[in-house]
Amino acid sequence: MIKLRPMTEDEFDAYLAVRLPDYAQEHAKAGNWSPDEAMQRAEEQLRQLLPDGLATKNHDFFVVEAKETGDDVGMLWLAVREQGETTKAFVFDVQIYEPFRRQGYGSATFRAMEEKVEALGLDTIALHVFGSNYPAREMYKKLGYVETDVIMAKRLAN
Repeated sequence: MIKLRPMTEDEFDAYLAVRLPDYAQEHAKAGNWSPDEAMQRAEEQLRQLLPDGLATKNHDFFVVEAKETGDDVGMLWLAVREQGETTKAFVFDVQIYEPFRRQGYGSATFRAMEEKVEALGLDTIALHVFGSNYPAREMYKKLGYVETDVIMAKRLAN
């Protein structure tokens, strides 16, 4: 149904131009960062995570391509991270573009990613999802992902 192909430098630049402001806004909406500082914080975080941009070691960016049509239906940012004594894959970002959602591309992307992760000799994939992203959370649960940490907050009126 899909294939994961490496992202080009132009595709990476276009991805960041759209995704970075969205990421900043998600953090502001979640209350993690103030709206005034959100973009600056997102850019700082990106520089720390990807000091060499697309060529940063242990970070892979893929275009999700529909095999039958050749359409670019989404993207995937996957990294290999050492955490203590273990090494695991971490999904920094996965997107299926709006016109292609609810057609099986998300699940197919995760299955293809799992094959890549297993080929690396890793046995765990972790990811972060904002609590308000119910559709993604439901898809992850259907794919066998379980919550490992939950942070909750309550806004007080003052």
